Amino acid sequence: MLRFDIITIFPNMLGPVFNESILKRAQEKKKIDIHVHDLRKYSDDKKHHRVDDRPFGGGPGMVMMPQPLFDAVKAIKARRKAKVIYTSPAGRPFSQFHAKRLTSFKNLIIICGHYEGIDERVREQLVDEEISVGDYVLTGGEIPAMLMVDAITRLIPGVLGKEESLLQESFEGNLLEAPQYTRPADFRGIKVPDVLLSGNHKSIETWRKLKALAKTKKVRPDLLEKRPI
Repeated sequence: MLRFDIITIFPNMLGPVFNESILKRAQEKKKIDIHVHDLRKYSDDKKHHRVDDRPFGGGPGMVMMPQPLFDAVKAIKARRKAKVIYTSPAGRPFSQFHAKRLTSFKNLIIICGHYEGIDERVREQLVDEEISVGDYVLTGGEIPAMLMVDAITRLIPGVLGKEESLLQESFEGNLLEAPQYTRPADFRGIKVPDVLLSGNHKSIETWRKLKALAKTKKVRPDLLEKRPI
């Protein structure tokens, strides 16, 4: 079972996502275990529960203080070893490859960044890996954390009903997914390609591969550069 420990200042944001659909079923099946930690509870400021302060050297915004984060990670690691991930726009881009790699761990701690970021000493002493979900800035790291938990969880054996569906999803083999159709075969004069109705599985597989290649070349040609010849 893969355990996620998520450190955040907005714990109520995560529950609605983690308690629905595949993530909920994965927890019920004991495939994953999710624990959300309110960072403010680890603050030495017992009156106001502050976790941020002004940056040394001046500048706009606030920076997350080291004390609450050090104590939160220490408390979690006191019971188990874990890889610590920090969600940051400056991190390595998250991809299907990274999601697969992270399924090999038993314990993952995800620190949700906020404000202008975290004290550099947290990065240097606590964080094992920084991950970005895209070249844009979000209000905080909660959305990236939920995204990563979802992407990682669905790759754990036994989470999805049909494991073969994983092989046909976008980004497998650095290809986007081929077009999909369902009933009716003729919708307002727009017909499903004949090959999908033929029952010839070899022809259907070839069609899907060609369509996937064509779509990837048009929309994400950069992925083809990473694809083995």
